[in-house]
Amino acid sequence: MLDAEIVIVGGGPAGISTALFFAHAAPQLAERIVVLERATYPREKICAGAIGARADRLLASIGVRVDVPSVPIHGLSVDAAGRRLAARAEGRPIGRVVRRFEFDHAFAREAQARGVRVREGVKVTGLVIGEHDARIETSIGEIRARAVVGADGVGSVVRRALGLPRGAFMAQAVEVDTHAARGDGPRDVLHFDMAARGLPGYAWDFPTLVHGTPMVCRGIYELRAEGVPERAATEPAPGERLLARADEQGVPVPASSLRRFAERGLALHEPFARPRVLLVGEAAGIDPALGEGIAQAIQYGAVAGPFLAHALEAGDLSFASFPAALRASRLGLDLRLRARAARFVYGGTRPVIERWITRSHALARAGMEYFAGERVDRRALGRSALDLGGALFGWALDQARFTWAPRSGPSP
Repeated sequence: MLDAEIVIVGGGPAGISTALFFAHAAPQLAERIVVLERATYPREKICAGAIGARADRLLASIGVRVDVPSVPIHGLSVDAAGRRLAARAEGRPIGRVVRRFEFDHAFAREAQARGVRVREGVKVTGLVIGEHDARIETSIGEIRARAVVGADGVGSVVRRALGLPRGAFMAQAVEVDTHAARGDGPRDVLHFDMAARGLPGYAWDFPTLVHGTPMVCRGIYELRAEGVPERAATEPAPGERLLARADEQGVPVPASSLRRFAERGLALHEPFARPRVLLVGEAAGIDPALGEGIAQAIQYGAVAGPFLAHALEAGDLSFASFPAALRASRLGLDLRLRARAARFVYGGTRPVIERWITRSHALARAGMEYFAGERVDRRALGRSALDLGGALFGWALDQARFTWAPRSGPSP
């Protein structure tokens, strides 16, 4: 007899949301789901912690709320090319900032309350896919299931067992928590800094709560991908850049306090499903442009959970249609757009993009509406497209002025 219908490797947001949405779609099988978490809750997880309200809306649709200390977010700001754009949304928060130490623990308890078996302190060491089952090798022995979900992050054991490549988009990030600096904006705003042209990425300053104390999570995100210029050898590494930036902000920190982590972005042409196995969250890949992960992990669960329930009912565990199901979802559209945008944002068109994002309030409005899970105003989208045209024209005009600027000195 099989030990479970579905074994989910990884007890973070992607794994737990997959279990919850599966249990909602097939409540009679809730107790036949097993989530394997390598650590023991509550456990530290390096992450800036911003969650778009669209994730909370999705969870609310199945009666789930993760109630942990949070900083509500009502706006965003961005620095680039010597300019700053700040925008605020009216009404409800567009998202919140949490600590994964608290969020993941509470999220797992929500799954357990619905009958899902969550096994903590279990290390997965291997995976064997057979004709009739999947066998998961763990620190507590072998577990047999009809199918496996790899939700075990960027270093996914499941992904490696399938022999899948590392991925087209990889990123590294480094972060640190500090007290507020004099130049920080309001505590309900996510701030992005793209001023460093030599960095294929951005810096961030997000309000956070550390054991109830208001602080600021500061970090650097650096993308590595084909079509994105690499950081020059003369440019500081992310950790060095973050230390220098903290000094400039008036909140110096010791190098030992920095926390480093890697991320994988999804390219939809890459494989992320095999017979009896599929990948979700960062094991498959998240947003490569900005590295947003928590909301997208929960969106993965909203797609994968019902898909798995239907596949088990139909007896089709080839999972051949999962890539198509993901592409057809709102998450798939989002990831496709962001994967394409990444090379424009950090590639040769970066000056145009910088001009656009620091001048287009319509773009900021559309972005906040999407982040919140609200219907994006088509007029805002249309206006932001016009603003992009204006940014392109302005950049071209500046280039022409530079090219045709009269030179000083006598003519030859």
